[in-house]
Amino acid sequence: MRQANHVFRMPMTIFHCASCGARLTADLRQIDEVPQRPARDGLPVDGVRRASATMPRGLYAVDPDPTGAPFVPSQDQDSFVPAYPGGPSMNTEGIEMVSGGPRNTLLFHPEDMPELSRLDTGEVGCCGAPGDMGPNRGCRCGAPIGTEMSECYTPYELHVVRGAVTER
Repeated sequence: MRQANHVFRMPMTIFHCASCGARLTADLRQIDEVPQRPARDGLPVDGVRRASATMPRGLYAVDPDPTGAPFVPSQDQDSFVPAYPGGPSMNTEGIEMVSGGPRNTLLFHPEDMPELSRLDTGEVGCCGAPGDMGPNRGCRCGAPIGTEMSECYTPYELHVVRGAVTER
């Protein structure tokens, strides 16, 4: 297992909505790489059935892997392939699917953007947001900001496309 020794970048950053300028975070510090996603045993964490957060509070990273929708056929149809990092496989009509979504998203602890509201995407989860229908969190102005994954079978994280926010 990878150690939690993070390399910090300076200075700290506050994120704002690119559409209306509303402040979305407190001061956050960037780390050089996405931490190893926590193992998931299916048991409740703090009374909630979801994985521990990938990102510690107060930190963010750039995730180079594709995340979320759209999902495309996997090039390897003969073996188990997670649909997105830290997630389950996805089989649609007998075809193994993987994320073809945006790369280099900003990865946050979901609670570091507490003012975001749920967007009606039509996604359905039993314990939280699966994050498989595109952006599901938005600014109070209505602008889509990011995709939260908080379902019992997904990592617990918030992915934000760079164009949705500004950094100060």
